[in-house]
Amino acid sequence: MPERRPRLVEPTLDGRHHVTARLVTLRDERAWAATRLANEAWLAPWEATTPEPTPGASFRTWVRAVRRQYRAGEALPLVVEFDGRFAGQVSVSGVQRGSILSAAIGYWVSREFAGRGITPLAVAMTSDFLFTEWGLHRVEINIRPENAASLRVVDKLGFRDEGLRLAYMHIAGAWVDHRSFALTAPEAPGGVVRRLRERTSTWVPEF
Repeated sequence: MPERRPRLVEPTLDGRHHVTARLVTLRDERAWAATRLANEAWLAPWEATTPEPTPGASFRTWVRAVRRQYRAGEALPLVVEFDGRFAGQVSVSGVQRGSILSAAIGYWVSREFAGRGITPLAVAMTSDFLFTEWGLHRVEINIRPENAASLRVVDKLGFRDEGLRLAYMHIAGAWVDHRSFALTAPEAPGGVVRRLRERTSTWVPEF
């Protein structure tokens, strides 16, 4: 069982705004639906799909399912807010315990909020939570080689490039390659947020 319900808040790299990462709730449906609709073309090239036809789940069904996974310590579905406004999501999946202590992080942000340093900070906060609260050893992020904006996120955070995974995931209707990046807790002894701030001496907007 998770030790506490996460609500992670940090000032942006320029200190003028705040980024919050919190658990998704049923009350997010309207903002989530509006944001997804407005960003359909923006997100489509990077969206995970399935090669097998499956019935679409409603937002409420999805929320209930991922919150059950959260309570079991198997996933962490977070909403990202920028100064209280719905901006995107960070999703933790594939949590493995025992001798592995690892998880994968995925994310997306509305085009409206792109270029404000929101995603690197949200991913850094999430990584710190996984390391300190859930006691994980390793987090990984898998990115399509063509996704330059997302590659800048892992570069800012100092994730290691662990190589190319061929035909790794079904995206936008096809099996596509991904580059795998990872970071372990000992590599960021002061925390990933601190690591991000130290690696960014001046605020440079990114994805």
